[in-house]
Amino acid sequence: MSGAAAGRLPEGESPWRRAWLRLRRRPAALAALAVLGAVALLCVLVPLASPFDYATPDWDALYRAPGWPHLLGTDDLGRDLLVRVMWGCRVSLLIGITASLVSVVIGVTWGAAAGYAGGVVDSLMMRFVDILYTVPFIPLVIVLTVLFGRSFLLVFVAIGAVSWLDIARIVRGQTLSLKSREFIAAARALGVPAPTMIVRHLVPNLLGLVLIYATLTIPAVILFEAFLSFLGLGVHAPLASLGTLVSDGASELQSHPYLLVIPSIFLTLIVCCFSYLGDGLRDALDPREQR
Repeated sequence: MSGAAAGRLPEGESPWRRAWLRLRRRPAALAALAVLGAVALLCVLVPLASPFDYATPDWDALYRAPGWPHLLGTDDLGRDLLVRVMWGCRVSLLIGITASLVSVVIGVTWGAAAGYAGGVVDSLMMRFVDILYTVPFIPLVIVLTVLFGRSFLLVFVAIGAVSWLDIARIVRGQTLSLKSREFIAAARALGVPAPTMIVRHLVPNLLGLVLIYATLTIPAVILFEAFLSFLGLGVHAPLASLGTLVSDGASELQSHPYLLVIPSIFLTLIVCCFSYLGDGLRDALDPREQR
């Protein structure tokens, strides 16, 4: 054996690579990831390739049953349901991912700052979180709608206003545990300032937890937007989410059930896939798992 070969150390595996290898042993999570990828691809390709517009009525094609050229049928204004469902998937995924991202950014920042500061600052910040927990959400959304009108941005603001509270509490608890570790004490001894300590040392050690939370929050946000749509507080026409499509289809259940069944299938599929993916990530990123 040559000296170079003898002196070469075996290459180690990063925690993220070990997590990926564990995730690969979970067929349900991989299948969910593949289905979500396929739905996302269809959301991009179908509206581009289809000759039909999601918002333009066609008075000669009212209530067409699924078939050619309207593969999933048409609605009460003759609009192609396939294109509208794909647009609905776009909007629901955008709302779910963006609102979850906003809640993660706010919650991680708030929780990490409170946990690292400790003492009176921690108590005051967490009492503010407790106060927000007592605010009734639906009346808040109604007030925001009356004051600012129905808008796509309002949905993000309304959902993001309360969805960060849980992650803030979780991150705060983890930060209290992490700040007693040796590497934090060493960084303090070197004079690392608090903002740098949070960004470079605490937050990276919380990424696994945050990723799991975000994945499990997305389906909850999508379902909550669907609930708001049933109350008439979701996105407004002609733009549609899966929630508004299900709400519109519910009134046509007796005469045209496909208007309810098809969007409901896509809504259920997306929510279930995110839930399975979140469960798989939770198991894969669990530090107690063996290699």
